Amino acid sequence: MPAEGVVIMIINLTQHAPTQEQIQSGVVDSDRAAIKAALSFESLPTREEIQARAHALADIAESAGADCAMIGGAPYLMAPLEAALAWAGIQPFYSFTERVSVEETLPDGSVRKTAVFKHCGWVRGREAEILQ
Repeated sequence: MPAEGVVIMIINLTQHAPTQEQIQSGVVDSDRAAIKAALSFESLPTREEIQARAHALADIAESAGADCAMIGGAPYLMAPLEAALAWAGIQPFYSFTERVSVEETLPDGSVRKTAVFKHCGWVRGREAEILQ
């Protein structure tokens, strides 16, 4: 990540909406429908399909003017996506999130337990450098 005070754009190339902490780190959403379509596989993909999807995602990031990309999804897509992003000059990052359980007592006395994802830092793709 750049030095403190430097503003960068981190495009969200995951199927999930960014958390408030991620947004504060510079994460922005782009073409959600195209990103979700590129990340979703309905049948066993070929190597060519995986490569095409990785390049389509990198093209979305490049068109958006992103410096970095928050990535996540099918493990077999991540290495090709990292390579396609690097080719485009975009640094891939994985978000490290802590799953915090939250319990809520409902009016009928039952308890609803949910998991809240809290962004804690970044793991740089291709180099596995951990950044806070």
